[in-house]
Amino acid sequence: MHYEAIISEALQDFFEDRYALRFEKIEFQSTRKEFEGDLTVVLFPFLKTTRTAPADLGQDVGEYLVKETTVVESFNVVKGFLNLVLSDQIYIKALAEALADPTYGHKAVTAESPLTLVEYSSPNTNKPLHLGHIRNNLLGDSVANILAANGNRVVRTQIINDRGIHICKSMVAWLRFGNGETPMSSGLKGDQLVGKYYVLFDKAYKEEVAALEAKGITKKQAEKEAPLMQAAQEMLIKWESKDNEIRTLWKQMNTWVYDGFEATYKKLGIRFDSYYYESNTYLLGKDIVGEGLKKGLFYSKPDGSVWVDLTAEGLDEKLLLRADGTSVYMTQDLGTASVRVEDHPDITGMVYTVGNEQDYHFKVLFLILKKLGYPWAKRLYHLSYGMVDLPSGKMKSREGTVVDADDLILQMKATAQSISESVGKLDGLSETKRDALYHIIGLGALKYFILKVDPKKRILFDPEASVDFNGNTGPFIQYTHARIQTLLLKAEFQKHDLNTQLTLDQKEKAVIQQILLYPEVVRMAGQHYNPAIIANYLYDLVRSFNTFYQNISVLGAEDGHVRAFRIQLSAKVAAIISSGAALLGMQVPDRM
Repeated sequence: MHYEAIISEALQDFFEDRYALRFEKIEFQSTRKEFEGDLTVVLFPFLKTTRTAPADLGQDVGEYLVKETTVVESFNVVKGFLNLVLSDQIYIKALAEALADPTYGHKAVTAESPLTLVEYSSPNTNKPLHLGHIRNNLLGDSVANILAANGNRVVRTQIINDRGIHICKSMVAWLRFGNGETPMSSGLKGDQLVGKYYVLFDKAYKEEVAALEAKGITKKQAEKEAPLMQAAQEMLIKWESKDNEIRTLWKQMNTWVYDGFEATYKKLGIRFDSYYYESNTYLLGKDIVGEGLKKGLFYSKPDGSVWVDLTAEGLDEKLLLRADGTSVYMTQDLGTASVRVEDHPDITGMVYTVGNEQDYHFKVLFLILKKLGYPWAKRLYHLSYGMVDLPSGKMKSREGTVVDADDLILQMKATAQSISESVGKLDGLSETKRDALYHIIGLGALKYFILKVDPKKRILFDPEASVDFNGNTGPFIQYTHARIQTLLLKAEFQKHDLNTQLTLDQKEKAVIQQILLYPEVVRMAGQHYNPAIIANYLYDLVRSFNTFYQNISVLGAEDGHVRAFRIQLSAKVAAIISSGAALLGMQVPDRM
């Protein structure tokens, strides 16, 4: 903020004149709420070299700043902290600068901007997206938005897990129990249809295992000998040998799933720039492993398997290729990273949005890539996140106890409708507009509830609480934006030059203070890959504005300059709510 630069320079002049000292950095903090002031100078770093008591130094510095600058109006000293009260004119000028910047808080993206690839979603093609996938998608999409706002070119991508035994289970069940059922004949989305057969497989498989156990076979052996599992294993072997009939069925069922995924992404407002498929990348890492062997980074065991020894780095030995030459997940991820760099030679970093159960996997992956000498390997980040729990407990896909993403979106919309109608402020809107608004409110509630929590923390998801129009919720944020838009409509809002000689109420200053935090909030959210920083900032901004709005008349102000100032202050708050909400993937309506 420009006034910090003014105060910093004045402080340097003070120390140079009085003590012949110049400091590399002067630290500022926001003044704590229990003390009067807007900005605090931490005095402790200066005490040793000036050999002055904190109270005496604070008094001298405060008096100097009041006398020598037009920025500081008054001050107080609390122990080693100098609390500065800034002039109203500084606040008004800062607001004017923010009003003049249509992309306030965001950095421009150019052809020379660093390129970051953000991976998220990455589903399996044997089931529909569920609540856990929603957290993944919302985090990845929001972080992509935030990185772009920090001046990065961003590529949004995913790796689709479209092969393996879990895929074959759905295929076997469809062949056994499906009778040719299709999405069109069943009326089900393709991913939901395939997921139905994944659940049917598990149910029938458990029955087979139980029947074998009843004959005296151990559970472990029964699980191997169950006919359905043997059929799935045989199908996987045929798939890997490129059996035409199996590959045709595999492509057909995967197409159903992809169509279903895209419909869900559209409802969520999620998009991707590129897609990678495990069926194409699972073999690519073999060449990289071979390269590592030549360099002596990896080693072979007598059985022919290839390993990397990371014990010196505090990890363990990791398998990279099995004895039969087949790849493992680590091999696939090495290959996928490599092909992404081939596709984007100027890439500067990658973000992997994957649950925290894979924390160790990514430590190993990143370390291997660094050992291989890839320059971009220094800028890899695992966006690790905790599970989403339900009041009923953990979700299980095989048992069909997941919260389907499509069902949840519909539930959120229905809840938003119920609460909106009880508030009763949508008179005059057509049914079509109401329906669209319910979707915006419901989806906003879902996104905000998920994203306001630090990614590393687990979430207990409560749909009802998320749509509350009061408290730290998406609808509360959205409603404040709509309230301001109604205000601006009544005011016939137009931009005016602000009168810098106005005297501000403390509640007005508090709103401006929040506005001035926005650029730093965006920067911090990008630095920490954390949308919760944006979400909770929006809540603080909205609370500050509502305190101002409920206690100070905007349209009723008698002085025209005061009225114009308050209207434009409100307009900037609305603009930042819209900007910040967009970083979370939320829409903010003009009416609620």
